Amino acid sequence: MEKIRKVFKPKKYALRIGRSSTGLGMFSEETIPRGVCIIEYTGRPVSESEQKANKGKYLFWTGKNTMIDGNIKENKARYINHSCAPNCEIDIRNRRIYVFAKRNIKVGEELTYDYDTEYFDMHIRPNGCLCQKCSAV
Repeated sequence: MEKIRKVFKPKKYALRIGRSSTGLGMFSEETIPRGVCIIEYTGRPVSESEQKANKGKYLFWTGKNTMIDGNIKENKARYINHSCAPNCEIDIRNRRIYVFAKRNIKVGEELTYDYDTEYFDMHIRPNGCLCQKCSAV
């Protein structure tokens, strides 16, 4: 597969928040091609003491010593759920978090990315993963 050069500027795709198998999720209202930047995950900077407590469900490391809390009204990307077989991936550039399409995404499809080991072990594993891949087993 040919490598696509990433452009770190979200395009204006029609996205909606709706019910998913794990609560609320983000869904595509139009076809999204592989490799494009869909949305930026934004948030407020987190203090050092908040980083150590690491209690929020929307915390995201943006660098070795920097973190944001994405639990703000303006951050629509917080509705993107975890999947063990995701259609999106995260890329961090200049301490900003971007969501890219790993493959072509169809109209009506839920956007997902892999939340990675630390978050998964802390918040998902204790209750069991409910993503489509794990629920189909």
